[in-house]
Amino acid sequence: MTAYSQLAGFRGGDGVVRLIGHRGARGVMPENTMAGFEFTTMIGVEALEFDVVMTRDRVPVITHNHHLISSATRTPGGDWIKGAEPKVSEMSLAEVQALDVGGLDGRTTYGRRFPDQAFLNDAHVPRLSDLLGFASRPENSNLHLLLELKSDPVARNDAQEHRNVVATVVGEVRAYHLEARTVLHSFDWLLLDECRRQAPEMPTSYLSQLPENPADAGEDSSLAAGPDFNSLQKSIPQTVHESGGQMWCPHFMDVTPALVDEAHALGLLVSAWTVNETADIQAMIAAGVDGIVSDYPGRVQHCLLNHGLRWTNGAR
Repeated sequence: MTAYSQLAGFRGGDGVVRLIGHRGARGVMPENTMAGFEFTTMIGVEALEFDVVMTRDRVPVITHNHHLISSATRTPGGDWIKGAEPKVSEMSLAEVQALDVGGLDGRTTYGRRFPDQAFLNDAHVPRLSDLLGFASRPENSNLHLLLELKSDPVARNDAQEHRNVVATVVGEVRAYHLEARTVLHSFDWLLLDECRRQAPEMPTSYLSQLPENPADAGEDSSLAAGPDFNSLQKSIPQTVHESGGQMWCPHFMDVTPALVDEAHALGLLVSAWTVNETADIQAMIAAGVDGIVSDYPGRVQHCLLNHGLRWTNGAR
């Protein structure tokens, strides 16, 4: 294993499988909101996975899609936004934060995916700095961050844009002195090259999803951002290792015990995403992954406890 101290919060073994809250706890709380992050840490989860994109005025904000999802976004008057979904990079921070992202429209395909999600009013897209400030509180000193940098397909090959995004995001992490608890994470492996150039003190995490597993309804596809997996000359773990990564985060349907063993032999950590069903959680435990990224952290907690496992060093 590498010497990166950040990886301690994501490394399994010795009766531990790490639990990582996906966008907070999307299954039960509005995703990528401060309320969702606070809830997730309140139930004893010590790692968060979340998504960062840039506004027009170059402020990093936490939201998954490049466009605000109409089924999860309301106007200040409480109406669901209509028409073309607004693109975050074409909006100012003020315009983004004027909208309410505290609930789902249960009549939509996306809304029907999470019928147990709480419905909140007056919840807004947070800035990256809002979450970094939260993580900096003394009571959150054990909180680790799996920070996903989103790659805009329009700027897929724009090296200067990559440099600018990484510089801004890394600058904010450093301003809050959270380098020692942050892993930089992306489907865009070229963007991770830039992360290593600018922030060699932070490990990189490589997301992957094979093309036979399509994107979930209502979400931006990872396929446009990632490499052509069919053209790789070596296995994904070997490619991640040779690229300089420290963690591999595969879609759970792409995980096999043999690939996990291969990744571990190369010194990589393996965290599978997004693992929500009990049978799939149990399969990931059996495969030997280090971490499980889930919309339902409570469900993972129960599975781990039933197997006599912990999700943090202090959990019982």
